[in-house]
Amino acid sequence: MKYRKLGNSGLVVSALGLGSMQFGRAMNMGRLDQAATTRLVRLALDRGVNLIDTADVYSRGESETLIGAALEGMRDRVVLATKVRLPMSDDDVNRSGAHRVNIMRGIEESLRRLRTDHVDLYQLHGWDSNTPLEETLRAMDDVVRQGKVRYIGLSNYLAWQAATALGLQRRENLASFITAQMYYSLVGRELEYEWTSLASYTGLGIVVWSPLAGGFLSGKYSRESAPQPGTRFAEAGQFVPFDREKGERVMSVVRRVADRHAVSPARVALAWTLSRPTVSTVLVAARTPEHLEDNLAAIDLQLAPEDLQALNEVSDPGVPYPKWMVLQLDQAEDPRARILDPETFVREGLWRDLRRGPNHGSSGLATDSSGAAHSGSGGGQRTR
Repeated sequence: MKYRKLGNSGLVVSALGLGSMQFGRAMNMGRLDQAATTRLVRLALDRGVNLIDTADVYSRGESETLIGAALEGMRDRVVLATKVRLPMSDDDVNRSGAHRVNIMRGIEESLRRLRTDHVDLYQLHGWDSNTPLEETLRAMDDVVRQGKVRYIGLSNYLAWQAATALGLQRRENLASFITAQMYYSLVGRELEYEWTSLASYTGLGIVVWSPLAGGFLSGKYSRESAPQPGTRFAEAGQFVPFDREKGERVMSVVRRVADRHAVSPARVALAWTLSRPTVSTVLVAARTPEHLEDNLAAIDLQLAPEDLQALNEVSDPGVPYPKWMVLQLDQAEDPRARILDPETFVREGLWRDLRRGPNHGSSGLATDSSGAAHSGSGGGQRTR
């Protein structure tokens, strides 16, 4: 296993963490019982995983309960993360949301189910448009000050929402978010529009959920065959939205790379996600020991520059406005970017200004995935 800092903190976590939507019977995502949960938790720990992520809403508390029992006598080996925000009752409207009552009640109930006196990372499962943000942030600060929570994070926020929250936390001297748990995969790269820039600027660590796009990138599915019984696609359908036609093109490249390395497509997709900037940890939620072993082996897969270039190109989501204009002004038209931070552009590529022709001065230069400078063609773009 390899390890990284968890966001803007001193806490060290495994680069691959264990997700837990598959634990419990109510989510239609695996329905694993206590024996199966304990087996997977202990296998993950034996392989060096030290981060387990869950949420109160996963099977309405059952996932937390199963994890708490599985960690009996081993709690101190784990960075334990859970979440609050989503509905925990069909009848009580106040058992939902990021308001003070629900946060305070939520942490107490999660601690009881997890059989612990604190969680290491407590995350807001989403933005709450019905609660003043100041109320939410003060309640999260309180659970930290009470010792029930060590660090706090957010999940599924828009970039402006996260930036606003971070600004309020700094202004009011409140405990600050250190992580953002977000969806990110080869068929879901929208996070790159604004979020990765925000994470880089603020130090937020991205905790990736569904890096296999609900199982699609495992390579088990194709347009010609129906999902096999017992798989996530068969039980829960397409868990995250993406363009299936583009997804099939991505999978064709993933399979070619996998064949070249003699590994599963899932390992390739996970290795790509692990290679992305600002990622603190990638959550895997396998249902069987065999699948978990295969997923964890992605940590040892070293993708070659040509592998990364092929995967980046086929999955490229494009660059929407205003990001392309920000890059145009900040990089292509400002010589300081290349002079002051050349290492960044060797690694990530430089935005090319070709509006005045591909041979117009140095602004037409870019770097490919190996860091070699070249001039391209077409509109302004960042080479990948």
